[in-house]
Amino acid sequence: MAAERLRGSAATADRAPSNAGLAIGSGSRATRIWVRVALLLGVLVSMFPFYWLVVMASVTTQDILSSPPRLVPGTQLLHNMGEVLDRIDFFTSLFNTVVVATTGTVLVLFFDSLAAFAFAKYEFPAKKFLFGALMATYMIPAQLSLVPQFVTMAQFGWAGTLEALIIPGAANAFGIFWMRQYAQNSLPDELLDAGRIDGAGFFRLYWQVAMPLFRPALAFLGIFTFIGIWNDYIWPLVVLVNPDRLTLQVALANLNVAYNTDYAVVMAGALMSVIPLIVVFLIGARHFLRDLAAGATKM
Repeated sequence: MAAERLRGSAATADRAPSNAGLAIGSGSRATRIWVRVALLLGVLVSMFPFYWLVVMASVTTQDILSSPPRLVPGTQLLHNMGEVLDRIDFFTSLFNTVVVATTGTVLVLFFDSLAAFAFAKYEFPAKKFLFGALMATYMIPAQLSLVPQFVTMAQFGWAGTLEALIIPGAANAFGIFWMRQYAQNSLPDELLDAGRIDGAGFFRLYWQVAMPLFRPALAFLGIFTFIGIWNDYIWPLVVLVNPDRLTLQVALANLNVAYNTDYAVVMAGALMSVIPLIVVFLIGARHFLRDLAAGATKM
């Protein structure tokens, strides 16, 4: 009897881990399902504003103001887009915006990464003070600098030109801070020491050693900067006194007519201005994720 009781206890013990494993497996499977459902709901909620923009751009103003609102796209999209092209010089404004956003993003990526490389990996007098002063400028509201910045641009003769939109934003505190934090964590000092042994100077170390490792951070900063410049409205409205140099956001604002705004046309213009941003985001996000995956594989 004792032997049979021992064999029964051993059999029960052998079955217990398998039952526990099944319980753990079913629990983790349920957790994965709930996580995927939550992510799907998050995607749907995030995509709804864009879907709603498409709906409003494809109907009439009467449909937009109707109650209950219309939730299905209409057939007026091409007509509304044609109205946008008739009322404003859309393609000239689009070209100006592309030039400003592209040039400004390239300059920000270069100057911010260069300054961040110096702050992260080099020692020089007043380094902490300069970085603290740089971060202090990030706390100043941009609206406070509109008047002195406009006066400065006028003294340079750049008021009403695209240079007034590009040069003042060629570097910014957020980009330097972001790239500095990334450089401190992802750029080993051993690589720089090996480059110095090979006779590399500052710019060669920056371009050939640091820049390849900076690509994920540069991809994010590039997307963030491009979208910010593309959507900027206040500063272009103030400084672009030449109507032939308007950026897209300022030109689209001319679609708003007092007491007689065609909201469907305004939404169509907004949709037309968003499409290039989606393309840039998809391209930049693909490179960002690819570089992150490559770095994780190497680690």
